[in-house]
Amino acid sequence: MRAAPQRPAAPRAHDRDTGQLAAFASVATLFFAWGFITVTVDPLIAALKAIFSLSFAEVMLTQFAFFMAYGVVSLPAAALIRRVGYTNAIVVALAVMIAGCLIVPLATHFETFAIVLVALFVIAAGITILQVAANPLAAALGPPARSHFRLTLVQAFNSLGTAIAPYLVSSLLLAGGIFAVTGTASATVQQRAESLGHIDLAFFIIAALIALLAAFIWSVRARLQAAAPQLSAAEDTSIGAALRSRWALLGAAGIFLYVGAEVSIGSLMTNFLHQADVFAVSFEQAGKLVSLYWLGAMVGRFVGSALLTRVRAGYLLGLAAAIAALLCLTVRLTPGAGAGVAALAVGLVNSIMFPVIFTLTLERSSASRAATSGLLCMAIVGGAFLPRLAGYIADLTSLRAAYAVPLIAYLCISAFGFAAARALPGAPQATASRLAH
Repeated sequence: MRAAPQRPAAPRAHDRDTGQLAAFASVATLFFAWGFITVTVDPLIAALKAIFSLSFAEVMLTQFAFFMAYGVVSLPAAALIRRVGYTNAIVVALAVMIAGCLIVPLATHFETFAIVLVALFVIAAGITILQVAANPLAAALGPPARSHFRLTLVQAFNSLGTAIAPYLVSSLLLAGGIFAVTGTASATVQQRAESLGHIDLAFFIIAALIALLAAFIWSVRARLQAAAPQLSAAEDTSIGAALRSRWALLGAAGIFLYVGAEVSIGSLMTNFLHQADVFAVSFEQAGKLVSLYWLGAMVGRFVGSALLTRVRAGYLLGLAAAIAALLCLTVRLTPGAGAGVAALAVGLVNSIMFPVIFTLTLERSSASRAATSGLLCMAIVGGAFLPRLAGYIADLTSLRAAYAVPLIAYLCISAFGFAAARALPGAPQATASRLAH
């Protein structure tokens, strides 16, 4: 009698955990990369405003073009991930980002602001694909009970990129050239060309770094794909499923408001800190100080990761958003440097908001994780609309008055957090099941 063929041994728990840890580390590099690139737009705004003589409302079209990509590309990104898998979609995303970076020199060659907007949209389209793939991937790489901790921790690496970028990029974009002009003197053609050349150099460097990252991800693609959650063919991933879920809609509103508030503050920060009645520093120095805003978010995410193991996520979110609203009110009402300190401090309490809103919504949504994640990533389009509104207010009144936009947004997010703390995870699904019967 022949012996029965042996089945392949199941992966040992230790090997599986090691694989998930390695995959998590790979995903963390992606969070760092898109954080760095996203915040590069902040000093770029100050540079473009000066080079093209734009109003605040006009220059905020940069953020409008960048974040509109989330509204346009999120659904196609989800379809791409289902078709080619997580790893291949990530590599495609990085290639799209490189293409966008290489459009920027074309824009500066023709000295056309509109082409800059096209380049930023293409870069953001690649980042959108990364977001749609990497957020649920990071949440799934480990025990479900620790998803809040895991996504908040990996967002800390995103914050590391956002903390480094303003300092490095401001040193290049906001130094020399048109920014060497003092007093009432006008910039020469050569100084303007120098500033445009600085923009070219910055995006060439970014393109090269993304290419290295793409090569790294490709080299570990097998390990990353093995650790990725399985995509079920029977799962309803359509956006319609998420639109029928009350908690998915509330969570999308929370993401819309949070991203809009965070981006509004970061976008205006360089010009705000430069003002004579705030810090009265040069544009380059003000741009470098914006790093403190994003550094606060990084520190807060590490601290928040620890707090989330002891404090219910909804309550912590509600408290953090309430403090952020109070800081915005302080910016609005406090004269002098105190307003600048309060504006920078918002970054610290911003830290946990995105990952906690994201995971609270995934837990409570009656739609599938894929459908809910797609809607939440579309909601990042808030970064296109709220900064534009803040820019209009800044033009009509003052930069201080523009902080009313994030103030209102944070109050709404605080209400969402406390409401989510009172709603048990899975409750909407249970309710939907009872209604179906």
